[in-house]
Order: sequence, then C-alpha cells, then structure tokens
Amino acid sequence: MSDTHPTHAVPLEAGAGPDNPPCPACGEPLFGWLAARPYLRGPVSRCESCGLGVVGSSGGPEEALRELDRLAASGSLRIVNRASFACSLGGAGWAGLGPEAHYLFTVEAVRRLVSDRDQIVRWRRWAPLAGLAVTWQTLLNSVTLGHNAASDALGRDQGTLAKERWQRRIDILASVVLATPALLVAIPVELGGGLIGRGAVVSLRFELL
Repeated sequence: MSDTHPTHAVPLEAGAGPDNPPCPACGEPLFGWLAARPYLRGPVSRCESCGLGVVGSSGGPEEALRELDRLAASGSLRIVNRASFACSLGGAGWAGLGPEAHYLFTVEAVRRLVSDRDQIVRWRRWAPLAGLAVTWQTLLNSVTLGHNAASDALGRDQGTLAKERWQRRIDILASVVLATPALLVAIPVELGGGLIGRGAVVSLRFELL
C-alpha cells in the first residue's frame, strides 16, 4: 500500500497579512522580491498572480492608474515589462529598476488595472529596439558598480553612478569593453523574449468598453 499522501494547493490569499499588502492591480497579496538598493526608493515586492512589481509602499489602484496615465500618451502606453526575459535574467540588475520607479508593470497587470475603469487592452506590440536597449543595459549592470550607467551616459535614462571616482572609471571601462559582447548576447535574449510575448518593452493601447 502506498504511503504517499495527497497534496493540497494553498491559495495565494493565505499569504495575506500586514507584511503582504494587496496588489493594486488584482488584490492578491504582494510578496518580497528584492531588498532595498541605493538606486531604489525602498524594497521591491511582486504579485505572483498578475506580475506587478511595487517599489516601496504599495499604494492602491488609483495611484497605480495615475502612474499609467502619466506614462501614456495619445491613448497608447509603453511599459518596461517586468514579465520579460531581461527582468528574469537581471534580477536586481534589471534596467527597469531606477530611482523614479514605483510600479513595475506587466501586460496582465495593466489589463486588470484598466478593467476597473471599463477599459480593455485593445492591442499589444513588442518594441524590439527599445527592448534590446533595456536588455543590453541589464547585461551591463551585471558587471558595473553603478546601475544603468551606460544609459545615463548616453542620455537615455537616469542612472545611479558609483560613489567613488575610481569606481565610476571602472564602470566606464567595463561598459566600453563589454558593450559589443553584451549586445551580441542581448540580441538573441530579446528576440526570444519578444517572440513569445516576453519582450523587455511593450506598447499597449486600450479603449473603453
């Protein structure tokens, strides 16, 4: 006779508590993901259901929607996708993390947020060049002391430079020497992610029902 016992699935709601506030997008509990970093406003939590990431306090749906509206232009929205290959690969070095980041969106999180105001995501489109830049910077972050230093130097995004002058010089040297190898790795990573819906940058358009 077998000694095995049936396993029971534990719902995400079982993890709800003071340390796991509800996700602004779907209401499921948020769980810890990354500890605080010098280039972040606080520790980072994530939702295991819709994938939304939150830096610092979780706020609520209204605050998350205001952030979406700030990012949107002419009814379209471009997000740095927390469900991307680049994010999975980079972790704390993901280029989507930065000093201004609060909500780290996924397509599913956006879909659930806008549904609260009777909108639907009409289409989604991978932005390959922008996504390649994010993946490239994520790979460079793994070998630099600062965060997003190359993008900062190129004027693309706000980065956090290393504190000491000698550290910044090392970052410049590493970024220059490894720029091409990082690009050669980033191309297949981003291409693979984009083809299966996990590109680093995604454009969305939503409409009223």
